[in-house]
Amino acid sequence: MPETVQLFVTCLVDTFFPHIGEAMVKVLTRAGVNIDFPAAQTCCGQPAFNAGLRSEARPLAEHTLRVFEKTSGPIIVPSGSCAAMVRHGYLELFDGDPLWYPRAQALAERTFEFTEFLVDVLGVTNLEAHWDGKLTYHASCHLLRGLGVDRQPRALLSTVKGAEIIELPHADECCGFGGVFSVEHPEISAEMLKRKINNLEATQSPTLVVADTGCLMHIQGGLVRQGKGQRVVHIAEVLENREWRIVDGSQDLPFTNP
Repeated sequence: MPETVQLFVTCLVDTFFPHIGEAMVKVLTRAGVNIDFPAAQTCCGQPAFNAGLRSEARPLAEHTLRVFEKTSGPIIVPSGSCAAMVRHGYLELFDGDPLWYPRAQALAERTFEFTEFLVDVLGVTNLEAHWDGKLTYHASCHLLRGLGVDRQPRALLSTVKGAEIIELPHADECCGFGGVFSVEHPEISAEMLKRKINNLEATQSPTLVVADTGCLMHIQGGLVRQGKGQRVVHIAEVLENREWRIVDGSQDLPFTNP
C-alpha cells in the first residue's frame, strides 16, 4: 500500500505559483506515494514570527497544528523557509507551554522539505526527469542553514537527463529576499539581489533552479525589472518534466520546458 503524505502547499505557492504545487503532486505520485491536501490549511505564521509579532503568529501556528493533527503521515513542504518555521520556529514560539509545545514537537517530527523527503526518506534521486540545456542551483538560506539541506536537491538535479549542471558562484549567499527583510531593508536587499543576478549571468545558464518560492519570486522579479532573459524555476518543475514516451500503449505527456 503506497504511503500517504500531507501536502502543506504554503501561501506563495497557493497564491502565485499553483503550478509548482501541481508539479509536486506529479513528482510525489511518480515516486510512489499518495497525496492528501487538508483544505483548511492557511499561513504557517512565519511572516509575523520573523517580524517579531509573536502574538499574531501564534493563532496561525495553533490553527496549523489543529489542521494537521487530524491527519497522518509525513507533511511535505515545497519551501525550506516554511518547513523551517514548523520544525524550529514553532518550538521557539511554544517554548515552555506544557500544552502546545509537545504538539508542536510532534508536528515538527512529521515535517519535511520536498527534496529532503524524496532523498532522505524515500531514498529516491532518479525520477527520470529530462531538461535540455544548462541549469544552475541557488541554495536558499532557510533550506541550507535552517534545515541543512543542500546535498539532496543537488543529488536530484544530477540525475536529470539532458541537463548540464553549472555551479553558481557564491551559491550559498542570500538573494536578499529574507521575507520581511526585503521590506524592512530594501536598499540592502536590492544590492544582494544585484549580486545574485550577476553571479547567475556568470554561469551563462538560462535557468536558475531554487527550492523556495520566496527566492523564486524575488530573483525573477529582479530579472524582469532589469530586462534579463534568464528565468527561475522551482526544482519540482524540473523533476516533473519528462520526455515523450509510450507507457502501456498510451502516451505519457509531460510538461515540456521551452
